[in-house]
Amino acid sequence: MKLEKIDHICIAVKNLNEAVENYTNTFQLDKVDAYIDENEKINVVRFMVGEVAFELMESTSEDGEVAKFIKKNGEGVFLISFKVPDVVECMKELNNKGLKGIDGTPRKWRNSNFTFLNPKDYHGVLIEIID
Repeated sequence: MKLEKIDHICIAVKNLNEAVENYTNTFQLDKVDAYIDENEKINVVRFMVGEVAFELMESTSEDGEVAKFIKKNGEGVFLISFKVPDVVECMKELNNKGLKGIDGTPRKWRNSNFTFLNPKDYHGVLIEIID
């Protein structure tokens, strides 16, 4: 699988407003995007650091994956996302190597496909691939 770059890094936080204030005051970051994803149950603020997006996210629901992560691990790095040319082809390649993603088919976000790879296979790190 050919990785093009790190697309984004997500930090799970309990209080998005406090986290945004902390990171913007410390690092002089400018917000480039903010959105709520109802399907993923997240509220996100995105910054750019060079060519890599840096996202702070809080759960919008107690049963969301970010809420579960924080309950188990505390706040911190939630995932690393790698940009690839074609998620569907990467999923086929992973399957051929005997590796299974979390999803059977890619999820959609804006104009991209994405899927997650099981943290158990990647030393405890949730990996996302996105095209």
